[in-house]
Amino acid sequence: MWYDIWVMEKTFQIAIDGPVAAGKGTTAKMVAARLGYLYVDTGAMYRCLALYTKQNNIEFSDEQKIAKLLEESSPKVELSIPSETEKDGRLCTVKLNGEDVSWQIRTEEISSGVSVITQYSGVRDYITPLAREIGKTQNVVMEGREITTVVLPDADLKIYMDADPKERAMRRHRELMSRGEDVTYQAVYDQLVERDKRDSERTIAPLKKAKNAWILDTTGMTIDQVAQVIVAKVEEMK
Repeated sequence: MWYDIWVMEKTFQIAIDGPVAAGKGTTAKMVAARLGYLYVDTGAMYRCLALYTKQNNIEFSDEQKIAKLLEESSPKVELSIPSETEKDGRLCTVKLNGEDVSWQIRTEEISSGVSVITQYSGVRDYITPLAREIGKTQNVVMEGREITTVVLPDADLKIYMDADPKERAMRRHRELMSRGEDVTYQAVYDQLVERDKRDSERTIAPLKKAKNAWILDTTGMTIDQVAQVIVAKVEEMK
């Protein structure tokens, strides 16, 4: 008797980690577009949960209430490529329970909150399987938290993207000012340094480099140059 054996073609996974404002999101989006891969912003997924926490009037510091909220209500988080009417500078369209929250999740308040709630196992356990499943079904460029170490530890290409803190603060400041937020460069720099310290020193889900990750310093490079280097690396590997 003959049996048909179906073998699912292995997907190509590009995993990117790194500190805030290292250029991960914009670069990942550009690389995905050039390679024809799906861009997955897991940071946006976590930001959705931070926004959901705020919407339910729960303090970011209250781990138990947040875990209970996620368990009981199971908020729906969706990512998609922006449609023609959604092309307003966003990297991807993010929906929380059907509502477009692409810009609501990009405020400094949510940025501070997401740095706190990602320490909670209940929050990570909610997002990790969703992100991991996406990487099994199609070629992806995925960036966010613990992508190279936990979510896609066997990714074909693992990248730790970094840059000088002053340059990262400058990038972040420009981004916030372009969106009309009234904030000084010094305030952004101080918050970035504090977040770097908190992210690297925390005992749960600390920001760290995977042992076999490619360390890519983007200081002094344009986003286009960074994307070009990564695409060339992928083409060499395939």
